[in-house]
Amino acid sequence: MLIAEMPEIGTITGEQAAALTGLAPVGHDSGTLRGKRAIAGGRRALRHVMFQAALVAAHHNPSLISFADRLRKAGKPHKVIITAVARKLVTIANALCKSRQKWTATGS
Repeated sequence: MLIAEMPEIGTITGEQAAALTGLAPVGHDSGTLRGKRAIAGGRRALRHVMFQAALVAAHHNPSLISFADRLRKAGKPHKVIITAVARKLVTIANALCKSRQKWTATGS
């Protein structure tokens, strides 16, 4: 689904990949007012798929379990943790496509 919905994966930066999936934080700032950050835009169907993948990865992938646990200990809400894991999945997939490598548990 990721490659089908985002054919440019591997040719863009991790930040651009996160923005295209709608997982990049967007600020609601005006002048000196600094508002909350929220995810917005991007490809909606792909974002929903990545959320489902992040739910599974946060429970079964050792490196992402430790990442999610670190955020949980910092007091982050569940939805923020899943969004961060989804964004990390997209940036990992982008990096793997860019370097033409396969996923290894010790590599990332």
